[in-house]
Amino acid sequence: MSSSNFVDYVKICCRSGAGGAGSAHFHRDKFTAKGGPDGGDGGRGGHIILKGNKQLWTLLHLKYRKHVIAEPGGGGESALRTGKDGKDEILEVPIGTVARDAETGEFLFEITHDGEEKIILPGGRGGKGNNHFKTSTLQAPRFAQPGEPGQEVWKVLELKILADVGLVGFPNAGKSTLLSVVSAAKPEIGDYAFTTLVPNLGIVSYREGKSFVMADIPGIIEGAHLGKGIGLRFLRHIERNSILLFMIPCDSKNIQKEYDILLNELKQYNPELLDKSRILAITKSDMLDAELIEEMKRDLPKDIKSVFISSVAQSGLEQLKDLLWAELNK
Repeated sequence: MSSSNFVDYVKICCRSGAGGAGSAHFHRDKFTAKGGPDGGDGGRGGHIILKGNKQLWTLLHLKYRKHVIAEPGGGGESALRTGKDGKDEILEVPIGTVARDAETGEFLFEITHDGEEKIILPGGRGGKGNNHFKTSTLQAPRFAQPGEPGQEVWKVLELKILADVGLVGFPNAGKSTLLSVVSAAKPEIGDYAFTTLVPNLGIVSYREGKSFVMADIPGIIEGAHLGKGIGLRFLRHIERNSILLFMIPCDSKNIQKEYDILLNELKQYNPELLDKSRILAITKSDMLDAELIEEMKRDLPKDIKSVFISSVAQSGLEQLKDLLWAELNK
């Protein structure tokens, strides 16, 4: 999934359709010179609707569509005929798309399954025809109700990618290297921070033809929940992963401290993330001998399963897959 094609954030201007005006018509035919009011109601304006589509993985198709405009409703007609409803504008989006108000940031809803439709901006209601306003004292109302105007509002759409396993760690922890070794994904790999700027997905093959999806998420730094680095933009991708695989290199000055910082960033962003299953992978372990590994195990966090791996030497990867598969199938 190349960076140019992966879009997980778009801001669009939505304009719903205005409701049609009610009719102020009176019944007339060759036998009736002065009939009563028979003006019909106006049709409602078109809604702007989001629809889930499991075939989509990105918001790329909406990146350059800044204005979404729905049709207005038709006016009411004679003989109590209601005007035509305005055509709805349906935007197909990937599963996991969140809609927010662009000005306030207020959460509106999330599309969670294929075919689900939710109105992001309703059209205006049609006006009532003069037939609704006749009374015993007002038998010939010469007025009707105008339709409600449409609304024009900026909305933000954000995508949370769906994966079985999400890789969590500081920049340069070896997340992209692991994904490139255990799957066919080809993420950019470099020896500088924030090599990964967009989430990358890979399908990891397991025994007997089984597989699961792994997501390489851009690195977290301390203060990410406050927007430092690129944290706020990508922490949301962790929300739809079943398991969080924490990755800390073996040459870290303090593995326990790094783990605590990562855990705290997730907690500050969304406390519910701490309810997910967690596994700790100590990376770049090809630099360690067996004696040093045993010594380091005593200082690892006690509340999480851990494994020593090396993506370059491809050691410990089968053990890691076994751990992940066991957690996925609990």
